[in-house]
Amino acid sequence: MKIAIGADHRGYSAKERMKAFLQDAGHVVLDFGTESNRPYDYPDSAYPAARGVVEGKADLGILFCGTGIGMSIAANKVHGVRAALCHDELTTEMARRHNNANVLCLPADLIGEALMKRMVEVWLKTVFEGGRHEQRIKKVGGIEKDQDGKHAS
Repeated sequence: MKIAIGADHRGYSAKERMKAFLQDAGHVVLDFGTESNRPYDYPDSAYPAARGVVEGKADLGILFCGTGIGMSIAANKVHGVRAALCHDELTTEMARRHNNANVLCLPADLIGEALMKRMVEVWLKTVFEGGRHEQRIKKVGGIEKDQDGKHAS
């Protein structure tokens, strides 16, 4: 699987650890920065990583910042992205299973590495359930169309 990743300075160390974890598991990682823990604005990596997902360059995305909030806000501005800020395995699973989230946002300052690895594993193995949840995802897409000046259907 191809995974787009990105981080700001607060998420840099977590990104690097998870990058190695993903590569060791056989995944292709597309790293959209940052490359150090020097101050770096989260939209500068969230936007290209999110675009990589919606453009099909990556299957899924994982973004890291101190709280995960900035990354989730920035990534969700990209049409077609359903970014979820998660804090445990259950919210991670449900984000994929019921919301078909395609970008996982992780709070690097708030959760430890062991939990983060478990969440990434859950993220990658969980599939969208579809069914009754499909209509909801279509409605979210309709909101995006409405924001483009087209009427939501």
